[in-house]
Amino acid sequence: MFKAVVGHSNDPDSLSAVEEVLQQCTSSLAGDIPKAGILFAAIDFEHSLILQQIHQAFPKIELIGGTTDGEISSILEFQQDSITLMLFCSDEVEIHAGVGRKVSGDPITATKQAVEQAKVKSTAAPRLCLTHPESLTTSGVSILNGLKLALGQHVPIFGGLAADQSRYENTYQFFKTEVLSDSVPILLFSGTILFSHAVASGWHPIGQISKVTKVDKNIVYEIDGKPALDFYHHYLGLLPPSMEYPLVVFDQKGDNFYIRAPIAYNQESGSITFFGDIPHQAIIQISEASYEDILAASKASFMNALDNYPGAEPSAVLFFSCVARRQILGMRAQEEYQNTKLCLTNYFPACGFYSYGEIAPIDRISQTQFHNETFVTLILGSR
Repeated sequence: MFKAVVGHSNDPDSLSAVEEVLQQCTSSLAGDIPKAGILFAAIDFEHSLILQQIHQAFPKIELIGGTTDGEISSILEFQQDSITLMLFCSDEVEIHAGVGRKVSGDPITATKQAVEQAKVKSTAAPRLCLTHPESLTTSGVSILNGLKLALGQHVPIFGGLAADQSRYENTYQFFKTEVLSDSVPILLFSGTILFSHAVASGWHPIGQISKVTKVDKNIVYEIDGKPALDFYHHYLGLLPPSMEYPLVVFDQKGDNFYIRAPIAYNQESGSITFFGDIPHQAIIQISEASYEDILAASKASFMNALDNYPGAEPSAVLFFSCVARRQILGMRAQEEYQNTKLCLTNYFPACGFYSYGEIAPIDRISQTQFHNETFVTLILGSR
């Protein structure tokens, strides 16, 4: 048995909100005791109070989560300034939490701590990892690389970076009853867990294929031996680099790509700063997308994950979407979840959030990748 339930409240009062969420979850649990959970919350709530209330209701729960830039659930669909909680019950799937602290100081050590803390409680090898790590104090790519090193390349990792409603000041991560910053909380799933996933962005490569020839992590100085700004000016004229026209970065095989969105530029140096690291000598193209392309991608992500699910009946779905998608879509952001709901004939619990960077393998056979401007679907169940 593997069961998931979800609660969601947009009550601005922290105590009232968590009480509503717990009431919804308890009703759906129907006497089952949850092993683990993941909490997504807007930045302005009293997070410590919320975590204490969840702990009082379920003292042994393995809980992680963090702050967001918008929340999604099958109860209230797309919201901002809300909290949503998904709880997992199972008598055959092990779920254990771990956390790494001060990740900006040493991402390798911090991620290793998180993985070892979760693995030491497990009796079986991990099948997948969920994470909701820091986004502002260090590179999301460095966190992901640390997790891949600690878990091994065969364990897929899913999730999104914590957010703070586009203030870019301070995000929070949750681990059991603790409210943390500069940390990487994880959930490891072991045992008979079944899952499938898919990613899609909606952006299409255009123009000539180019190469990154000078870069320092997420700051690109030169493309094809010329200032990076010249590359963008070639396509956009006098318009500055923007998240509406991100780069697609091709993987080593050249078969797939992930997205890197620009966030700032320097006129003097000609450099462009992106939301995620870009490898030296990476093969890239500029890209474009319409509103309809972006919305079609969320539906495609969900349908591909659903079509690839290896079991008979899924138990839950998690969504990780990007703040840039929400900002570009504006009032139409609610259609991302609504498009997925239209594909269902049977209800199953859904939960998710808008992040500062998404984490998932590009496809079923690739290693986990860090994404921008991408919609990730993860479907969970058991045999």
